[in-house]
Amino acid sequence: MKKSLTLAAVAETATGAALVLAPSLVARLLLGAEPTGVAIPVARVLGIALIAFGVACWPGKPLVGMLTYGAAVTLYLSYLGTRGNWVGPLLWPAVVLHAVLTLLLARAWFTDLHSQDSNGK
Repeated sequence: MKKSLTLAAVAETATGAALVLAPSLVARLLLGAEPTGVAIPVARVLGIALIAFGVACWPGKPLVGMLTYGAAVTLYLSYLGTRGNWVGPLLWPAVVLHAVLTLLLARAWFTDLHSQDSNGK
């Protein structure tokens, strides 16, 4: 089962990376259509989610996958907001929410690392 989960993690991470880097190409290859308008940033957020999903499924702690997603989507949504092309009324509240959740997840991760170090000594 571990090999299957690792294979699935690699496949999802690769698909996510492809969506982040070339969403139009992936859409053409998978769906036979060119994405337009808001579909590009939505596809990139989906790509970030798939990368985080792959990280979460990789042997280890699922917390790292959620931390990956939170940090990456915070950065990407902030980028969209500063460019000014895709700014709806909930964009900045979503950025703040994801930033807060990312900080909480990072704190939990560091606490977990610290407790592992303390238990290992």
